[in-house]
Amino acid sequence: MDLRELRCFVAVAEEGHFGRAAARLHLAQPPLSRRIRELEADLGCRLFERIPTGARLTPAGEVLLVEARDLLERAERARERVRGAESERVLVLGTVAGAGLDVGAAALSALRRERPGLRVRLREAPITDPSAGLREARVDLALTRLPFDTSGLTVRLLGEEPLVAALPADDPLAGRPRLHVAELAGRPRFRLPPGTDARWRAYWLGAPDDVPGPVVSSLEECLHAVLWEGTVGLLPAGAARRHARPGIAFVPVDGHAPSRIVTARRATTPDPRAEALEQALTAAFARRPPADLAQ
Repeated sequence: MDLRELRCFVAVAEEGHFGRAAARLHLAQPPLSRRIRELEADLGCRLFERIPTGARLTPAGEVLLVEARDLLERAERARERVRGAESERVLVLGTVAGAGLDVGAAALSALRRERPGLRVRLREAPITDPSAGLREARVDLALTRLPFDTSGLTVRLLGEEPLVAALPADDPLAGRPRLHVAELAGRPRFRLPPGTDARWRAYWLGAPDDVPGPVVSSLEECLHAVLWEGTVGLLPAGAARRHARPGIAFVPVDGHAPSRIVTARRATTPDPRAEALEQALTAAFARRPPADLAQ
């Protein structure tokens, strides 16, 4: 295995589609497919199942995804340490579930005016980690969502985002302008794995813990569960814009608390650069038009 193959593999796994992964990596699709085949040949197993909408991880692929992300992060940290010997260290911002990404450009623009030498790298964490890598010291600041265990962290509320129900497009509720979360009772739900932060897991389930349904660990798996298994589930409203696709409807939900978008940083290790980015994000949220908050 080499890092280029692993980057290709992770892109396909996260996008669930070879074409979208190729566009993300600025590659033509044939070289991308060839690298995945070479990786599968090296490992002696299939990593993806080809399905009508793209590609789905095999059990072996799910194992490799965890390891590949860790290896790529270690490689990136090694680069940063070497570069940091000669220049200011990169500030790593962790995000999860698309929290606050719509204000990122405005926040970075303001930050560059205040601290032109500061570089920021974005790390998107899996939806199973509400701390966005903060607990494992993989990031300097987290842009995330409540609720989760915030002990030992300094948290600042930025704003709120309502939720939508993700439903099969042919579901009787799919054509409704809005629905109440109670109307989803009795439906199979996609669920986060056991061991995920209990408050976070319960919030996104929005139903009794024994409700049936597939266990998921990425947003793509949530959408696959809706499309292929007929499950339903709760997602941030922004998912309706970022992840719209045929076969899935997103309906605004009442009766469930909105998602609270926050920044979080370690309380025991103050970092002026992280505080500067936090202030820029706070100001960008404050300037966001009220219409954006309701989407």
